Amino acid sequence: MIFIVVRWPVKPEFADQWLDIVADFTASTQAESGNLFFDWSRSTEDPTTYTLVEAFADQDAGVAHVNSGHFRAAIDKLPDYVSGTPEIINVTIPDATGWSEMAEVRPRP
Repeated sequence: MIFIVVRWPVKPEFADQWLDIVADFTASTQAESGNLFFDWSRSTEDPTTYTLVEAFADQDAGVAHVNSGHFRAAIDKLPDYVSGTPEIINVTIPDATGWSEMAEVRPRP
């Protein structure tokens, strides 16, 4: 599994619209056969920062993603909306296929 986290610094005037701005990119990526998840969250400390957590099944799925039309369109569009260069963590996790359950917290009956 390729696991990626990207921190997006958004210009203040676009922060409240960010999820709408990336809606087509998000939906298109989530529809990719090799995409495991593609989820946005907004920082509780800085409302102009969003974090994208995404994963792809394998190297082929990752390559297909970065070669897709919607990825290229987003890379062309999004520089107009960011206030700085996004920061990224990109790692390959061998033999992983998605989320595991957290051992420390279980629902009470």
